[in-house]
Amino acid sequence: MDGLRNSEYRHIEVSRIAGSLGAEVSGVDLAQDLPEEVLGEIRQALLAHCVIFFRDQRLTPETQLAFARRWGEIHLHPYMAGMDDHPEVLEIVKTPADKKNFGGSWHSDQAFTPRPAMGTILYGKEIPSAGGDTLWTNLYAAYEALSPGMQRMLDGLKGVYRGDNFSSHDGKTRKEYYADKIGMKVVDPGSTQTISTHPLIRTHPETGRRALFVGGHLHRFEEMTEAESKPLIDFLMQHAARPEFTCRFRWASGSLAFWDNRCTMHFAINDYPAETRIMHRVTVCGDVPF
Repeated sequence: MDGLRNSEYRHIEVSRIAGSLGAEVSGVDLAQDLPEEVLGEIRQALLAHCVIFFRDQRLTPETQLAFARRWGEIHLHPYMAGMDDHPEVLEIVKTPADKKNFGGSWHSDQAFTPRPAMGTILYGKEIPSAGGDTLWTNLYAAYEALSPGMQRMLDGLKGVYRGDNFSSHDGKTRKEYYADKIGMKVVDPGSTQTISTHPLIRTHPETGRRALFVGGHLHRFEEMTEAESKPLIDFLMQHAARPEFTCRFRWASGSLAFWDNRCTMHFAINDYPAETRIMHRVTVCGDVPF
């Protein structure tokens, strides 16, 4: 779906940050109860650019949640505990004592659930003096760049997505992998479904465009073994992260990113060993991929 030209937005200003995806949106205070016409333009910008960024916001957990609820039901992370007073808000903390970071591999949020996340809203609280950027990649572009023969081969193929994807956690469970390595509490998901099967090529329910649905949670293909699946998964992951499909965002305190998990992957860069990074994340539930 094409977005409005910047001159056609009446309530916000939109400036692209890269050729493939990503745009900064200005002229709006997300702490306010925004009217529907402003939300409509933000939705147009999100659908057109896949990930949008807002600078100089002043949000509390309450106002961040209020903004997120305008987009849908809030998702609770099955493996990570939210804030004590606001369980819907995941406080992502990395201190100099932490060796690993949260989100430090290419992935799409909650791909392992029956209804993967529609969107993620991430707010910067404390940002390193340098480093801690996030990368996004455009999965529409990744699909469209595949050869016609590869597209035909992948059409109808389904992936098995695991929340505890042992191959991406060095053969360990999430709790073992993250134990004492990140400043966050890992919890047992209980009866929450954390293994799901979805089409490898999904159709965006709002734009109608097709996207390659890959990421760190993709464990194998349906009716195939891990060994049989791995070479193709490796190729698709490398292909999807090609530089020409990506954008990179430099965080500052008060910055907010809002991305569409239905057509993007993202990667949090772990390059600030001596500093602290604190982010507040809210995830909006999505639909069943088709």
